[in-house]
Amino acid sequence: MAKLPGYRRQRAAQEAPYLHPGYKSTLRRAPSQDFIRLPHTLSEITGPTYGHEGVGPREFDLTQGRPGEPIGQRIAVSGRVTDADGSPIRDAIIEVWQCNAAGRYHHDADRHNAPLDPNFGGAGRCVTDQEGRYRFVTIEPGAYPWPNHPNAWRPKHIHLSLFGTGLATRLVTQMYFPGDPLLPYDPIYNCVPDKKARERLVSTF
Repeated sequence: MAKLPGYRRQRAAQEAPYLHPGYKSTLRRAPSQDFIRLPHTLSEITGPTYGHEGVGPREFDLTQGRPGEPIGQRIAVSGRVTDADGSPIRDAIIEVWQCNAAGRYHHDADRHNAPLDPNFGGAGRCVTDQEGRYRFVTIEPGAYPWPNHPNAWRPKHIHLSLFGTGLATRLVTQMYFPGDPLLPYDPIYNCVPDKKARERLVSTF
């Protein structure tokens, strides 16, 4: 019987470390013990795709589905999902979530005193096509304060979650905007040690 591979892989030098003291949440979240190797089972390798049948045809447009127009500059976010060799990743689910143009999330936990936008929920999904392409229509998010350090503000960003064939293949990342003056001060952005890898997080027109 062939032995199936485990989840563990070599971490690339350009990846962010689990513990980054400048980003205070990692002090609580970073693993303090060695990882436990979890071997794959056939369900991880040959299992059904993860929730693709539930993604609606208009979920890519975050500006729709509400009575009125959202506040803010409308933008399109598009690109391709590829593997390490540049081959397209087909039928991957991409989820996005973001704050509104004033810098507030449509979530009960967000206590920022910026106004909520009743016409913007801030979340969407799509499935990549045969070339790995995706596209979202949304509004440009605002910056917002956070309690990481005194006078800390997060730069404008959009969260992305990518699913392959299951939860074991999930990647969560963020997309930033070019020319944002807050980027040099953001510990989440700057925890990526490799400069070129960091710059790949910034969108290009």
